[in-house]
Amino acid sequence: MSELHPILRAASQGTLPKWARVDKKRYDHMTRVADLMGRWAKALGKDESQQLRWRATGYLHDALKNAPNRELRIMVPERFSRLPGPVLHGPAVAVRLRVEGIRDKGVLKAVTFHSLGHASLGRIGRALYAADFLEPGRNLRNKWRAELRTRMPKELDEVVQEILMVRIQHLLRKGRPIRRETFGFWNRMVGGPSWARASEV
Repeated sequence: MSELHPILRAASQGTLPKWARVDKKRYDHMTRVADLMGRWAKALGKDESQQLRWRATGYLHDALKNAPNRELRIMVPERFSRLPGPVLHGPAVAVRLRVEGIRDKGVLKAVTFHSLGHASLGRIGRALYAADFLEPGRNLRNKWRAELRTRMPKELDEVVQEILMVRIQHLLRKGRPIRRETFGFWNRMVGGPSWARASEV
């Protein structure tokens, strides 16, 4: 891995880009996600640069969460412009990171699809998907989520599959649409077609 981009290095220490739009509650969430990401990277034997990269991804994933949807919608590529408001921020952050010169595909995909999931997510993206759901500040099925955290990162894919199943079941119970990205992610996690395989970056 080449030298970390200055924005990633700064974000790994909790310093967000000037264009970030987050309140204190959101920043605290991002800190907890970044802490999980850093801890898991270390447990996986990643070197220091990779640990910082994983922490930075945890901080950056919600960097535009508090920006108005109308701003985000005109910022993202056409294929994301009709996404529901609550998930627009991921693709928008990826756009801003690209503008800043970040070309790390693993980080960009992780940030883009951390809410929806995607068949092409590498290890860092799957870890972010899990960390965003499992961070201890969320008050939701706390005992179950704590148990899942104890299995991370050794059972990363098994935990991600369990989280994804619960999320899909929730959408089905509510009668809500399920994005094709999410279905693709599910098919990949349960051993779908070979084209769904992602790298381990």
